[in-house]
Amino acid sequence: MFNRGEYFEAHEALEEAWRAETSPVRELYQGILQLGVTYLHITRNNYEGAIKVYGRSRRWLEGWPEICRGIRVGQLRRDAEQVMIEVRRLGPGQLASFDRSLFKPVIFDHAGN
Repeated sequence: MFNRGEYFEAHEALEEAWRAETSPVRELYQGILQLGVTYLHITRNNYEGAIKVYGRSRRWLEGWPEICRGIRVGQLRRDAEQVMIEVRRLGPGQLASFDRSLFKPVIFDHAGN
């Protein structure tokens, strides 16, 4: 869902996974969930919401190895930062012109840990 740009639906599914998980990896799920909400705010031209939620997602995504449970977390962090550089460049008045091709998918490395 996240990779298809269905950020609201991805939020719901990831919230289920987050609630069901008892190990520390639940924080990784929370970070991806929050990043999806960030992207949802961008698609709705909510600049302040995107900035605020991105700050939360960064905290949840920091500290994870480059690849965790097959998720290329490092790449996800870098992709998200590129999105936010563009969001900040555009500012609240121009967010409607955000290039959605900057939204990159969560990449799975099936050989990763």
